[in-house]
Amino acid sequence: MEKERKREQARQEKKTTQEKKSMIQLDFSKSADGLLPAIVQDAESGDVLMLAYINQESWEKTLSTGKAHFWSRSRQQLWLKGESSGHVQLIREILVDCDQDTVVFKVEQLGGAACHKGYHSCFFRKVVGENLQTLGEKIFDPAVVYAKK
Repeated sequence: MEKERKREQARQEKKTTQEKKSMIQLDFSKSADGLLPAIVQDAESGDVLMLAYINQESWEKTLSTGKAHFWSRSRQQLWLKGESSGHVQLIREILVDCDQDTVVFKVEQLGGAACHKGYHSCFFRKVVGENLQTLGEKIFDPAVVYAKK
């Protein structure tokens, strides 16, 4: 009896480990370019900070470092968010959607700004009638921050 119980326990532990591994496997095959959307949200306030794209490499880098990594579609390269500005995003929680083809990164935004235009969020404009209204103030001047390039 004891031997059977231990064997069953070992089988359950192996199954749980396999499930854990498979639970974080994203389905990159669903897009022709191998990119999946990553919604970035402030872990504390719940504010949506940005939308970016991840590939297998950036996903693995994010998981291994605890910092948000993306795939830059314009530069066609791996991108550590905040590498140039210092406004790094520390991963606090990751949510995966039901189809395993979209993620939400809940982050601690260092430096206060996620947007390369200097705002807290990339969603700093609101549609009002036929116009866009700017919300909030700039946290940094992009001309100064990115001049060091």
